[in-house]
Amino acid sequence: MTTLKPPRLRKGDCIGLISPASTIADTDRIERAARYLEGLGYRTMVGPHATRRHGYLAGTDEERASDIHAMFEHRDVSAIFCIRGGYGAPRLLPLLRYRLIARHPKIFVGYSDITALHLAFWKHTGLVSIHGSMAGVDMADPMDPFTEELFWRLLTSPTKVGRIAFPLPAPEGLFPGKTSGRLLGGNLALVTALVGTRHQPRFDETILYLEDIGEDPYRLDRMFTQLHGASILARCSGIMIGHFTDCVPKDPSTPTFTAEEVLREYVTGAKRPALWHVPFGHERRNMPLPVGLRARIDAGVGTVEYLESAVR
Repeated sequence: MTTLKPPRLRKGDCIGLISPASTIADTDRIERAARYLEGLGYRTMVGPHATRRHGYLAGTDEERASDIHAMFEHRDVSAIFCIRGGYGAPRLLPLLRYRLIARHPKIFVGYSDITALHLAFWKHTGLVSIHGSMAGVDMADPMDPFTEELFWRLLTSPTKVGRIAFPLPAPEGLFPGKTSGRLLGGNLALVTALVGTRHQPRFDETILYLEDIGEDPYRLDRMFTQLHGASILARCSGIMIGHFTDCVPKDPSTPTFTAEEVLREYVTGAKRPALWHVPFGHERRNMPLPVGLRARIDAGVGTVEYLESAVR
């Protein structure tokens, strides 16, 4: 597959804001995010259906897909930031015009439910997108300094970042070894949801990164069982485990494993170099991960290195 890198972001460029999944309850957060971005020297454009409400979705599937197409096609838009995740992105995958997206490669940013879009874009176009901070979630409030610095560095510079300088606590080795591969993954529930569909990319020779929120340990167990059964854990070169926020049993009085016990069993069982406590996912410190970028991890010393730039 040919890797498709978007042009870098420059001061004065326009950033499109869209809601491909759930709607945002507090629309003031969009305005605060826009003020933040405009304060950095960018312009903003809000998608026409970004604040629509259709059940738990931000508009119908057709409306949300049309906002994605419009932003990729708009000559004045240089980057597309998702406002929030929630639920609904996987419903859009059969509707998306991947040839249009490939003709107009742009920076595309989001995480959580947006994982489905990242993986489908990579599968069908080879687009390097950014698993990272969302406008209405992270940019409406002061960002974590580590996250913010790395985020804008990735989006604005065609020079590779190299080794990541993590603040403490740094990532830890979960299974020994060092390896390299293309970064691929995201929210565990969404990665699992795409298994067996035509939108699932190949995970061979990748560094698989996973995070999640609010899942009972037995549900994590079930999802990791599916990844194991689909040979995804066996095919990847290495694994990075991020935040698994609030992944505690709903009824602690019943017999259970902890989330960390489940993660340890499956990740060490894969016998691939692995790091955990890598700061990405549903918390304020959310390290941006470029989908499809070549990277290297060393579980012995807890390092992550980006081997190329995310933009051109």
